[in-house]
Amino acid sequence: MAIIETEATLHEAHRDNHTHRDVNGGWLRPAVFGAMDGLVSNLALMTGVAGGAVGHQTIVLSGLAGLAAGAFSMAAGEYTSVASQRELVEAELDVERRELRKHPKDEEAELAALYESRGVEPGLAREVARQLSRDPEQALEIHAREELGVDPGDLPSPAVAAVSSFGSFALGALLPVLPYLLGASSLWPAVLVALLGLFLCGAVVARVTARSWWYSGLRQLALGGAAAGVTYALGSLFGTAVG
Repeated sequence: MAIIETEATLHEAHRDNHTHRDVNGGWLRPAVFGAMDGLVSNLALMTGVAGGAVGHQTIVLSGLAGLAAGAFSMAAGEYTSVASQRELVEAELDVERRELRKHPKDEEAELAALYESRGVEPGLAREVARQLSRDPEQALEIHAREELGVDPGDLPSPAVAAVSSFGSFALGALLPVLPYLLGASSLWPAVLVALLGLFLCGAVVARVTARSWWYSGLRQLALGGAAAGVTYALGSLFGTAVG
């Protein structure tokens, strides 16, 4: 009885601790890159302009222009990229669908050979392939996963990627501009807010990727700070030369 209870406990522990996050969704990558790109690029743009010793109105206009241009650019780029990838996958799925329809036995043998190569006994591999090939849609899904590495029912959405990119970039790019919109007249409040935002974004990403929150936050802080420092120096250099 004790053994049975122990085994049941182990099974429950395995079930409770063996769940995985969704790594195939189309929203995470564009949302993360959008927010980071919005923060870093707009912070760098504004510090570069500020380095040229211009008025704060010019800095604000530059930040708002960078927000709008970057958000639309990110959305368009993500939509085109994901749509092209999806169209390529769908074209390959059509090829596989035609092969399953024209040469079902060859495709079944191909699937059996695949299982054999992974250590399944030949007779069992042929029987598994035969049973799985009864349903054409199931057979297509299995072949797609094994040969293309994709799930036909879980392809990324171009619209989701575009909207995620637009919203996250705009939100990230807004942070450096926000202090000016609230009445600040110098660059430092914008820099501090943006750097804090970078640290928090890195920490939030760590919650998804299971990395250390402080390491991820400091990494983003360092990268964003370096970009802002370089562009400020360039703005000062070229501003002096032009002036």
